[in-house]
Amino acid sequence: MVRQKIGRHPLLLALTIFSVLVLARSAAAQGGIVSGVVKDGAGMPIAGAKVTVEVVASGRKLVSTTNAKGEYIQVGVNGACTITVEKDKMTGTRPVQVRTGQTFKADFILTAGGGAAGEGLSPAMVETQKAFTEGLAASKAGNNDEAIAKFTHAAELNPKCADCYYNIGFSQTQKKEYDKAEEAYKKAIEIKPDYADAYNGLANIYNAERKFDLAAGASTKASELSSVIGATGGGNPDASFNQGVILWNAGKVADAKKQFEATLAAKPDHAEAHFQLAMALVNEGNLKEAGSHFDTYLKLAPNGPNAATAKALSAQLPK
Repeated sequence: MVRQKIGRHPLLLALTIFSVLVLARSAAAQGGIVSGVVKDGAGMPIAGAKVTVEVVASGRKLVSTTNAKGEYIQVGVNGACTITVEKDKMTGTRPVQVRTGQTFKADFILTAGGGAAGEGLSPAMVETQKAFTEGLAASKAGNNDEAIAKFTHAAELNPKCADCYYNIGFSQTQKKEYDKAEEAYKKAIEIKPDYADAYNGLANIYNAERKFDLAAGASTKASELSSVIGATGGGNPDASFNQGVILWNAGKVADAKKQFEATLAAKPDHAEAHFQLAMALVNEGNLKEAGSHFDTYLKLAPNGPNAATAKALSAQLPK
């Protein structure tokens, strides 16, 4: 998490005792796409198979069904996920890591014996996926040491597994082992130079260590990569927001404000961006507009991490 310093205004000095915490690794707003083909052992498409994509971080499950050609597609997917395919007594599971704007292809071969894996996978890759899946489960449960061990084992089996190193870095970040996390994120980037999430990971640990210049550089790179990968024209709202947080902590309020505005341009219902933009407006003395954004935040996140602060500040501002 990123700890933010709240800006001051003469009318609101009494409220500077509040500390604001926000999640720097929030779920991507736009998401990616997972698609593939499900076949049987003879290579024939399987129609009507149930495909469940579970997003590890939130536990959200997205369900679809294969068509007559055995094809499936699921949109709005982001981060570490587990895909499970079921038909009759056949089932197959594999972990994937999907980035915003990415289209990830995951094909399956289902056999009557169960335990199916992705098409064309070697035994070593099957073992890698098993370790990776177990690592995701451990990470979701907050068992960071176990998660690191599982992801490390997966990386030993497949040294080119950038997602393994990314997840090692994430778990080490949770343990506040920032030096080790930095090494893991950099390894992920070495393997996959366009890994925007790994740059965001670096930005978060640099921010936690108050290395604001390094944090800003990593966040900028993540934002650039996300824009290229997404190619949506509206940018990545979470990358913009994270960059705004880093600029805010570095005392660059005007630059941070631009990032929060960019976040809301891409995603108008981004609650935390409304809160942070309101704080920037307070610093400018634009109290009426700030109050409007505080009120919007309270509508979007009435029980959010900054709800008490937003409510207290809104009550003092002109309407």
